[in-house]
Amino acid sequence: MSRVIPNLQLFLSLLFLSLIILLLDNFHFLDFAKRASFYITNPISFGIYKNYQNLSRQLYFIYAARLSAQENRALKEQIGELFAENAKLRQHLAELEVQVSQKDFLDPKTYNLIAARPIGLLRYLKIDKGEDDGVKVGEAVVFKDNFIGRIVATSPKSANIQVLADPQSKVAAFSQGTSGRAKGVLLGQFGTELLMDKILHEEKISKGDLVYSEGTEGFLPRGLILGEVTEVRQLADELFKQAKIEQVFDIRDLELVFVIKE
Repeated sequence: MSRVIPNLQLFLSLLFLSLIILLLDNFHFLDFAKRASFYITNPISFGIYKNYQNLSRQLYFIYAARLSAQENRALKEQIGELFAENAKLRQHLAELEVQVSQKDFLDPKTYNLIAARPIGLLRYLKIDKGEDDGVKVGEAVVFKDNFIGRIVATSPKSANIQVLADPQSKVAAFSQGTSGRAKGVLLGQFGTELLMDKILHEEKISKGDLVYSEGTEGFLPRGLILGEVTEVRQLADELFKQAKIEQVFDIRDLELVFVIKE
């Protein structure tokens, strides 16, 4: 009972105070206090509101920046995928064009060709076809009507080609031009240089003449292009003359080469 009475007294006191404040407000006695309170609290409220707006803008900027970064990253990934797909399509189209054009140079009815991609070039040119595809050591490799080299090593999935410029490469050759023709042996040199040796002095050979395979080796068809004469070396005290030969294309630019199956 002693706890209830103080609570009742407090309630009555607050009720009485509220009635007094209500009466004072009705008779406009509190107008000055209300205006003073408004002038004091309004700047504070306005400052709180502006800070809230600034904070909202900053939070939205952070959110928008993160969203933009995510979208930008996704777009870059999509662009990268499109570029990769486009590159694959271009490569595939280029390979199809090479395969179609190859038939114009070596008749598929006469020659059984296996298309292969070059995948490396150190001393030997490495291709992505090997024993599993029927590639054997000793087989010739061509591009259109140009002789690339000879298979010298194989593995189940790849093979190595000894190119014409290899120091151990030796191919019977003849040149053909407006001045005539000459026979000799095409030797590989260090680097990319080729040398046609053992040319008789009386035989005609000039700069610009094309050099072809004789085909006496057995594995190599006759008449494949080996290169073009860039210089003729003739010494009076030598039994034979020589000619510098340059291949008509760079093997590093080839998309496909073709192995001639025996």
